[in-house]
Amino acid sequence: MTESNRIEYKRQLTDSLEKEVVAFLNYQDGGVIHLGIDADGEVVGIADCDAVQLAVKDRLKNNIQPSIMGLFDLVLEKHDGKNVVRITIAGGQEKPYYLRKYGMTEKGCFLRVGSASEPSSLSDLACE
Repeated sequence: MTESNRIEYKRQLTDSLEKEVVAFLNYQDGGVIHLGIDADGEVVGIADCDAVQLAVKDRLKNNIQPSIMGLFDLVLEKHDGKNVVRITIAGGQEKPYYLRKYGMTEKGCFLRVGSASEPSSLSDLACE
């Protein structure tokens, strides 16, 4: 299991979640983030899955513009007997998506390039 242009692994819920989601929203095909799997693909699990799912929903709802309600899904899965939260993100139709607190700047707009989420300008996103 390795990261790719459509798959991101996070050991736990981090401050960079919204950045990764914005990058997938601005990417043509969206992507999937797995919480509870480290960057090497090792399943470490999530302890309080209900709290994590609620936190993810609230953060995505409140911190990304335009609204992405209906563009992501949260699913609890078991991998190697451990709980993993899968966040499936659709490629958004109202591009560019951005972090609310930074607006449509390079600190707020991101695009998925390979297995990384890169800062993007509006001109980069206009081509998508």
